[in-house]
Order: sequence, then structure tokens, then C-alpha cells
Amino acid sequence: MISILIADDQQDVREALRGLLADDPAFEVVALAADAEEATELARRHRPDVALVDFKMPRGGGARATAEIGAASPSTRVVAVSAYGDRQAVLEMLRAGAVGYLVKGATAREIRDTIVQCASGLGSLSPEVTGQVLATLRDELQRAATAEERERARRTRVRLALSGGVMRMHFQPVVELVSGRTVGLEALARFFSDPQQPPNVWFMEAAAVGLQQEAELAALRAARAALSRIPDDLFLAVNVGPEVLGSDALLAELATLPAPRIVLETTEHSEIEDYARLAAQLAPFRERGGRLAVDDAGAGYASLRHVLQLSPDIIKLDASLTRDIDRDRGRRTLAAGLIAFAEAMGAHIVAEGIETEAELRTLLELGVGLGQGFHLARPAPLEQIRVPRGAG
Repeated sequence: MISILIADDQQDVREALRGLLADDPAFEVVALAADAEEATELARRHRPDVALVDFKMPRGGGARATAEIGAASPSTRVVAVSAYGDRQAVLEMLRAGAVGYLVKGATAREIRDTIVQCASGLGSLSPEVTGQVLATLRDELQRAATAEERERARRTRVRLALSGGVMRMHFQPVVELVSGRTVGLEALARFFSDPQQPPNVWFMEAAAVGLQQEAELAALRAARAALSRIPDDLFLAVNVGPEVLGSDALLAELATLPAPRIVLETTEHSEIEDYARLAAQLAPFRERGGRLAVDDAGAGYASLRHVLQLSPDIIKLDASLTRDIDRDRGRRTLAAGLIAFAEAMGAHIVAEGIETEAELRTLLELGVGLGQGFHLARPAPLEQIRVPRGAG
């Protein structure tokens, strides 16, 4: 005997279905429910073999009832019953876990056959909706295939962009503001490939297709290839996102680098889940003389948290804080606080985005020792790098 729960907000429909099934000794109606919540509770209590669930029902609707019945009584097979034969309603119920669908007005034989099929583990759809559902599923499969093809093309495009000759490294000097002396170079990836888009967009696209680590390591290796052509007294700064910072692949690369010449820069764009673990992973690199910088300080909460948790050697003031600092008291006050904090922690401050002489002079007055920006030197291929002018 197949036990059945009937869930429908219309009492006459409930009674009609119960009467129809009561005449058949193969069926036993164990409960009647008028809304989604009652259907779930009765399914939990009675554990019926099959639940006939109306699509349009109070307190959550048939889709909610279907999903919650599946959670409360996993062995119960749900058959959606509705006057709404449109494919969207059918798919909504099927996605929620229904294994069959009957349009109201189906014959007694169709109802009985559907219950038997579903109770035995088979699915069943009314003829009125089968064609619609198949058409929708075909459309969805076609869309999925198209999306998958786009994803493959996107991955191929990113891989090509990471290949030699397409991604090239430019370098921007880090300058001692008092003397104008270049003390280091920051490596910045540039992409010479269609579509023409900024480097950060390329890296975001790489992350979207699961190639973030590959992209950042490719940039690191390209920067490393230039190290032999950089004067020994200059450090090389490379950008690494928090997601890649503690990876085995990066740690393996760091083990082969001349640590005293390398500065790892990480940004605030993603949170770090386990600071203690990351600090332990980076400890061998830092013990060998490698340095850690936190980029974008002052731009958001995450960067300040990185500063507090990682105790970096270098704190880089974000360009948004440097911009118009000569005319904005709030920026000066915040910068002064970060500068005092860095001094107390034994870290160096690098001001990014210096674009005017007035900004430069204000930063010098605040005690900032190092800086970057178009006013000092623009990023360029290594062979074009010149020593920038100082504070003058």
C-alpha cells in the first residue's frame, strides 16, 4: 500500500483527491494539508511514500513545501499538482525536488499511474507539460553549452595574455623623497593583447576563470627575469594577492629568490582568513631578509587589518590619501596617524600617487621618507628607467 499526503489550499480539491484514491486499495491517504508549513510538518510526522503538492499554496508555496518535505522526509516522493501548466511553474517545482507533475483535471487513471510510478522511484510528467519542459531543458542545455564555450574562450584568452611577449613588465621607481634617489622598483604587469583593457581587469578576469595564481606567478617570474639587470642596491617589489600569498607555489618561488632584494606587496582586495598561518608560511622568507609591504593603506578596513596582523616592513599610503593632501586637513591627519604608527612599529612609509610638487612638499613636512607617483617617475620598461628628480 502506498501512503499519500495531499497538500492543497482548496478543501474541495483535497477531498476530491482523497475520495478518488480511497476507492483504490493500493493507496492510503495518511494526511491532508492546507498550506506549505502544515505539509512539511505532516510529512515529518507520517513519512508518506508520496506527497501530492499544489504549486500555488499559502505560507511559502509548493516549491517551498517540496524542498522542506524533502528535508523532513527524504524518502517521500513529491508530485506537483497544479492548474498552472506553464513550464516555469513545472521547472520551479522540479528544481525544488519534485519527481512528477500533474495538471489539475488529469484523469483518475493518470493520477493513479503517476503516483505508482513516482513511488517506485520513477519520474512522471503530465503530457500537457512534457513538451514544454523538454523545450525548456533543451534551451537551458544550449545556454549552458554556450556559457561553457565562452568560459573556455575566456580561459584561452587569459592564458595567451600570460604568455611571453603579450604580458610585459614595466617598473616604477620608489624614491627617497629628500634626496630624489631611487631605492627600489615596483614591477607592474602590462598586457599588449586584445581586448585592450587595464592590467587590473586582466587579473580580475584571470581570477574569474580560476587562473589567478597562474597570472600572479607569471608576473612574478617575468619580474624576476629582469632582476639581473637591476642595480644591486635597488629592491624589487612584486604584487601578490592574499589568495596567492601563502600558496605552496609562491613559497617555492620565494625559496629560490635573493630574499634581501625582494619586497612582496599585498593589497586589501581580499581578506586573509588565517593571519597566524600566513605569518608562519612567510617567516622563512622574511628571516632570510625578504620584506613584506601592505598596499593601499588608508583606503579601507582590510588593509589596516593586514597592517595590524602581519607587521609589514613597509606600509604604502594609498593614492586616494595622497591626492590633494596639501589641501585636505582630513587626509593630512590620517596620514600623520599612519606615519606615527609605522614609526612605532619600525616600518617604512611609502606614499603612492604623488602627482604634484605641493603633494610632495606636504608629505616631506609630514615625515614621509619614500614615495612613488607620476610627479617622480612614470612606470616604464626597465631600459627606459631614469633616476627621478627629488624634492627640489
